[in-house]
Amino acid sequence: MAKTKTTRYDVAEHLRNPEEMAAYLEACLEEANGDATFIAKALGDIARAKGMSQVARDSGLSRESLYKALSGDRNPNFDTILKVIAALGLKLHAEAVHSHIA
Repeated sequence: MAKTKTTRYDVAEHLRNPEEMAAYLEACLEEANGDATFIAKALGDIARAKGMSQVARDSGLSRESLYKALSGDRNPNFDTILKVIAALGLKLHAEAVHSHIA
């Protein structure tokens, strides 16, 4: 019987256009439950899909600092997040959350 070879799933390989990138970030924002490192990791996935060198140039940050900030191991500052989002051609938006207080 032949062995099945598996490879690690990399979401960055499936983010092919800005609409898919935006949908992925939106889904991650909904699922993050306040976890900023989760969002940073999602931005890292999108940046890898777009090309880390290009995102570094467009954001004015070094590739090394981007990899560190978007690894999911640390909590990058909000200024970095805003620069990366702009470099990715995305924007954040807000909407009111309606509580269900009776």
